[in-house]
Amino acid sequence: MIKWDGHSHTKFCKHGHPDELERYLEQAVELGFGRYSVTEHPPLPERLIDDERLMAELAMDFAEMPAYFDYVREYKKRYEGRLDIAIGLEFDYLHENYAFTERIAEPWADVLEDAVMSVHYLPGRGGLRCIDYKPDDFRVNLLDYYGSMEKVVDEYFDHVEQAIETAVRLPGRKRIGHIGLIEKFRQALPPVDEAQIRHRLEKALPLLKRTGVGVDVNTAGLRVATCGKPYVPEWFIRECVAAGVECVYGSDSHKPEQVGFGWDYFEQAMRG
Repeated sequence: MIKWDGHSHTKFCKHGHPDELERYLEQAVELGFGRYSVTEHPPLPERLIDDERLMAELAMDFAEMPAYFDYVREYKKRYEGRLDIAIGLEFDYLHENYAFTERIAEPWADVLEDAVMSVHYLPGRGGLRCIDYKPDDFRVNLLDYYGSMEKVVDEYFDHVEQAIETAVRLPGRKRIGHIGLIEKFRQALPPVDEAQIRHRLEKALPLLKRTGVGVDVNTAGLRVATCGKPYVPEWFIRECVAAGVECVYGSDSHKPEQVGFGWDYFEQAMRG
């Protein structure tokens, strides 16, 4: 099994770190990684959510896309023979707006090697709301809107299932991003029923198998104080492997020192 970090960000991420990609890549080489996927946030529709300040921090602008691809391609050449760098994007699942996703992907279809499809937004108070912004924002704009954590969780996994179906249409290797992101604020909000999470993950497994979409085994939850665990449980990784669903470790690094974070968890889970 190649040591592969399949989910990472760059200076093009407006909520990330200004360090050059080289620092991330050198960390990956030092830790013995053989493949490294760069999966930056592509543009979002204008006024997707009604918080202008937050919108400005979420994703690249369309005008930045050529520079991003040129940037990663340059490092791909520079590290040839030392590290297999895959050019990718972390697409947002945009409910009933695949036309926008297609507008992003189509011009770069020949370049894209990795496509992570993530659910970051749900319908809520006043329109779409970001599920991983702040606990108080979640409480006011999602929990109060749906009335219970159970209903929010079900809405989230409904969108995850639709995202998996949508990801099939993207170029390159396809994975569903941090499938358990809905638990990011689990220690700051009313408890999530783990039996419900298990049921919804088990329900998603045949869909993953049928579509050939893989799983981003995202460990970023371990470094989030209100979460404290990976976004993909060990039992689910084992069931995915048994079903032939590809599982790819993802550090979701937004800083160079986060590359490789939580690899031990992934390695242990894959050993079964």
